[in-house]
Amino acid sequence: MSTYVIGDVHGCFEQFISLLDKINYNSQEDKIILTGDLVNRGPESLAVLNYCMGDKNITSVLGNHDLYLLYLMDINQGKRELKTVVEAENNMQIFEWLITRPLLIQISDQSNQNKFIITHAGIPEIWSIEKARELAEEVSTALIENASKILRSMWGDDPNTWNESLEGNDRYRIIINYLTRMRFLGNAASLDLKNTSTKATEGFKPWFDYDSESYQKMNQYYVFGHWASLNGQTNNPHFIGLDTGCVWGNILTAIRLEDKKFFQIKNK
Repeated sequence: MSTYVIGDVHGCFEQFISLLDKINYNSQEDKIILTGDLVNRGPESLAVLNYCMGDKNITSVLGNHDLYLLYLMDINQGKRELKTVVEAENNMQIFEWLITRPLLIQISDQSNQNKFIITHAGIPEIWSIEKARELAEEVSTALIENASKILRSMWGDDPNTWNESLEGNDRYRIIINYLTRMRFLGNAASLDLKNTSTKATEGFKPWFDYDSESYQKMNQYYVFGHWASLNGQTNNPHFIGLDTGCVWGNILTAIRLEDKKFFQIKNK
C-alpha cells in the first residue's frame, strides 16, 4: 500500500487519469490525497469531482478554487468552467462531499518516523502544527454547520495579520487565507495576498523561508500546492511544492510519501 499526494488538478481530468495510470494506482490498497484546487480553469472540473467522489481512497484538502466553487453553488450561480458543476444533476452530492474536505491533513509514516503536513497553500511560521490543525478544524466545523454564512463572508484580504483575539468572520477569513491563499509573509506573519509571482516585495519573503520552531523537526515535511509559478522549487527538501502548472500547459506532479519519489505527466 502506498500514499500519493497530487498537486493542483484544476479540471485537467485527462492528465489526472494518466498520472494515476503512471503510478499504477490500486484503488483497493493505495491512497490519494490532492493538494486542493481540483476545479476551475481546466476543461473537466465535473469529471474530476465525480471520479474523486466515487473512490473512497481519494480525498483532498480544500483549495481557494474549491471554496469559490462552493460559494457559487451556495448562491446558485454558475460561471465559465464551473457552470457545469453548479448545474449538474448531482450538485447537492458534490457540495456535501466537497464541503466536508479538510483544510489540513497530517500523515505519519511509522516505518521511518516521517510526518507530512498537507495543506493547499502552507502554514504560517507563527503556528505550530498542533495550532494549525486546531484552527483548520475550527473552520471546517463552521463550514459544515453554517456553510452560507462562512462562504459569503470569507472574501477579502483583511485582516492580514493573525491575532488570537479575532472573532467571527474576520477569524475565519484569515485562517482560510493563510491555509489556501498564502504565498508571501512579512513581519508577524502579515499576508501579502496580491503578489502571485516568485519575487517578494520589500519586507516580505516566501512563507517557507522563515526560520520557525514549527519547521525545525528534520522528519517533518510540508506538502502544498497553490503556487504554480514556483514550479515546485522551494530550495528546501522539507517543503514540497506540487503545483507545477498543469492547467497552464505544464506538468501534473505526484509524490509517493513512503520514498518521496516524484511522478509527472506533461499536459500535451
